[in-house]
Amino acid sequence: MRKALVTGADGFIGSHLVNYLLEHGWQVRAFVLYNSFQSNGWLDSFPKEERKKIEIFQGDIRDRSRVIEAMTGVDVVFNLAALIAIPYSYVASQSYVDVNVTGTLNVLEAAKMLGTSRVILLSTSEVYGTAQYIPIDEKHPIQAQSPYSATKIAGESLGMAYLQSFDVPVTVVRPFNTFGPRQSIRAVIPTIIIQLLRGKEKLLLGDSRPTRDFLFVKDHVSALERISQHPATIGKTLNIATGSEISIGELAQTLIDKINPLTEIVMDPKRFRPNNSEVKRLLGDAKLLRELTDWEPTFGLEKGLNECINWYKKEENLKLFPEDYSL
Repeated sequence: MRKALVTGADGFIGSHLVNYLLEHGWQVRAFVLYNSFQSNGWLDSFPKEERKKIEIFQGDIRDRSRVIEAMTGVDVVFNLAALIAIPYSYVASQSYVDVNVTGTLNVLEAAKMLGTSRVILLSTSEVYGTAQYIPIDEKHPIQAQSPYSATKIAGESLGMAYLQSFDVPVTVVRPFNTFGPRQSIRAVIPTIIIQLLRGKEKLLLGDSRPTRDFLFVKDHVSALERISQHPATIGKTLNIATGSEISIGELAQTLIDKINPLTEIVMDPKRFRPNNSEVKRLLGDAKLLRELTDWEPTFGLEKGLNECINWYKKEENLKLFPEDYSL
């Protein structure tokens, strides 16, 4: 039985990865952000018997000593701890550097010290910026169009530097736009679904023209686990993508038709990114991932959206999310 450390395990993707690893026979140590409320994020929503299988480790990815302690005795580290909200990165850039860059450095230093077998660094398709050609493969130029994406590029570069300099077995993963249950309303699909479920007559959106390659979270975490099992992925940068795209406007209309057909789409200026920072088009190519691991997505957009609607419309879930827009 292999043992994994999942940093950011209390978050949206991290908690789904913990689910998946437990289902596939892993031992899991879950690194969650320390807080005085003893909250473990989404892990607290797991059934009691499943929670008993998880070794909870509270700390802060910015604290190297805690990272070293957390990584001691594990085979694989999935580094998902990050600040991810792009709008907030415009106003709090230093915090993104501290978490996304310094935090990644701490993981790499610990891996070098401990001889960790595998380090999976979660990056983002945002590092590509607006597509210069499609579909976007791993050779596409990288462009920092937000402070968030700049910190992810820095984290990737550190990972590859530690691979070359110290033989730390790093794989960089660039998922495209992940969605699914538990995602916050800072992401477009939850904010649309929740507004519609609350019966809003006007659906407030930012720019509806950009396109995205939406990846269901269960496909995302299955790819991460598959990558960790294949030695051929060490030293590689890999996209996780579906190879299909939809505009935000088309996506919104699809959800309107499913939930509340009388709703009108209204552009909300405060939800727009700065013009030169907006990524206009993302459509991913995951050919290399498929060749190295035989991974294939099993959820299409339609099936994934239906799962999301069914999850968010449960009263106990819907009440967890605020009414007002925030960064």
